[in-house]
Amino acid sequence: MDQLSQHIVNALMLGGTYALLGIGLTLIFGIMRVVNFTHGELYSFGGYMIFLFTSVLGLNFYAALIVALVLGILLGAVIELVLLRRLRGADIDTTMLVMIGCWMVLQNTEQMIWGGVAKAVVSPLPEEPLVLGSVSVAWLRVFVFVVAALLILATYALIHWTKLGKAMRATFQDRDTASLMGVNINAINTATFALGSGLASAAGALLGPVYLVTPTMGNLAALKAFAIVILGGLGNIQGATVGGFILAFAEEMGAGYISSGYRDAMGFLMIIVVLLFKPTGLFARAERIG
Repeated sequence: MDQLSQHIVNALMLGGTYALLGIGLTLIFGIMRVVNFTHGELYSFGGYMIFLFTSVLGLNFYAALIVALVLGILLGAVIELVLLRRLRGADIDTTMLVMIGCWMVLQNTEQMIWGGVAKAVVSPLPEEPLVLGSVSVAWLRVFVFVVAALLILATYALIHWTKLGKAMRATFQDRDTASLMGVNINAINTATFALGSGLASAAGALLGPVYLVTPTMGNLAALKAFAIVILGGLGNIQGATVGGFILAFAEEMGAGYISSGYRDAMGFLMIIVVLLFKPTGLFARAERIG
């Protein structure tokens, strides 16, 4: 029972950042109909930004997290304005090829700048774990979970209680009608891609101190983000949130009770099962994003 409790806590700590990845991707995929292959590299970008501003420039750790989030939003806006806006109306194959090319450029640029050696990010949080009975968890992981939860709640509030969020939901439901009602589709696309990119960058910045930062760290993160979208259903923020935690639990239980070598495999095995019995996802919503 003690071991099970520890695994549950570990999964909760990781699930928040998985949910951030999934929410960012489901927004972009649901509203823009773009398969965002750069999502993993935006995650890596966040990791390198937290390393740059804390370990290289000596900026306060907490301020560096905010800067990494803002820069991720700006990078996402640039990608949408420079690449995706020019591809409006292009077939899906062309868009996918361009995004794959952007992914490769971003990854190789990171490797050219930072090299292939992994970077470690030092956090100011205590190294001694928080002990609650038989369960212990690092303070850094608690901090990551709390920040991820706050970002998820902020995104949910933006989508449901702001004018921008209403426009995004209207665009998801019917792009042409939303345009006729005065919604600026170009602006919504830029805002959507920027928001999704910012969430991916924030996830990378949060997990950078937990793991090591490498140019290829985004590859597996992107696969997991797509898996979460499949689990949660297209355009469903709540589903992406729950899907992130489900994937984290599957990985943690697989690593704890089968083998650590099967941590990533367990999550994707679950995805195969979901696709076989419920191809639209566990929490799919056909009519609205939210």
